[in-house]
Amino acid sequence: MDQLKCLPQDHVVWGHDILQPVAASLGDYGIRRPIVFTVEFLEALHRDVLAPGIADGVGIFTALPPHVPDVAVQAGLQACLDARAQSIVALGGGSVLDAAKAVSACHFEETGRYLPIAAFPTTLSGSEFSHYFGVTETAGARKFKRSYAVRDTVPKLVAIDPRLIVDTPRELLLSSAIKGIDHAVEGMRRVGAEHPHAILAARGVERFFSVLERWPQRGDTRAALEAGAVSMADLLQLQLGAWQCYFYPASVIYGLSHRIGHILGGTFGLPHSVTSCITLAPVIRACAEAYGGKLDIFRTSAGAGTTAVWLADRIARLVDTLALPGRLRDLDFQRATLSEVAAMLQEYYPAEVGDLGHDAPRKLETLLEGLW
Repeated sequence: MDQLKCLPQDHVVWGHDILQPVAASLGDYGIRRPIVFTVEFLEALHRDVLAPGIADGVGIFTALPPHVPDVAVQAGLQACLDARAQSIVALGGGSVLDAAKAVSACHFEETGRYLPIAAFPTTLSGSEFSHYFGVTETAGARKFKRSYAVRDTVPKLVAIDPRLIVDTPRELLLSSAIKGIDHAVEGMRRVGAEHPHAILAARGVERFFSVLERWPQRGDTRAALEAGAVSMADLLQLQLGAWQCYFYPASVIYGLSHRIGHILGGTFGLPHSVTSCITLAPVIRACAEAYGGKLDIFRTSAGAGTTAVWLADRIARLVDTLALPGRLRDLDFQRATLSEVAAMLQEYYPAEVGDLGHDAPRKLETLLEGLW
């Protein structure tokens, strides 16, 4: 049985040059006395574009490392309490968004009230549209990134403007697009081909491909804009693609590519979005039987082979063309650690490992070896 689950997200606004007017009207969206969550790299964007319009801001918090360690969540919560913040403006990528959601959830546990979030996303993974977030637990013998799903933490307002991603570092921006495609593909695990997620995700994936397959092999986004290789309209297409790929996150559930990424990132410190560059195509091939014909919705051209192989090959070519990391060895990951990754996957994510089918433990070892 298919079903559509919706989240309590009130407003998504998008377009060119909308950041200043949106910042000036945050109160109209229920965002009052906000504290800004961001990272040092984005402080200039906040200072020059958002801050002038936020009349009742109560401060800024930037101690937000990747993978959202639990100690950072507690520090962020304390910053909100000290400033008597009534909301959060999250300016940044997936880790900033996850931290804002985690702090909002902790604020509810502390005070009985969630902090509404306004999201200004600077990457393309789509975290701003979901109620999912991960927090890395640091107190145990080994770190572990635990996933949460709290409906009331989904950002109430999302603002999409190409200006937000112009200065995002190349690898972070492009790898986050692959993470966005990962959301689209693995979202098919528990829905049918007629589900709204499938229809929108297929459109979102094609938006991504239409821009990224002509993206320059080298150089940052500003250089590409100056050379005329891409346009601000193209950047907006990428942002809209991220939204379509993750339009109904409450109706979908992560798959093995995401789960491998959580362990590689949370436990072993690999960059979050980059993990999808390494895992997505091989996982699609390895789990093709579990998905069956549902992946046909992503196919846009004829050719030999199954849709799973066609889609995996197209993603792998894109990763290679964009000069993104395609193997764990590219990130100096130790091969000897693969057995520990396999053990953690089987312990924490048996259902996702089960997508490999008969003799899944052996297939998992083969898959991980291939990633290296």
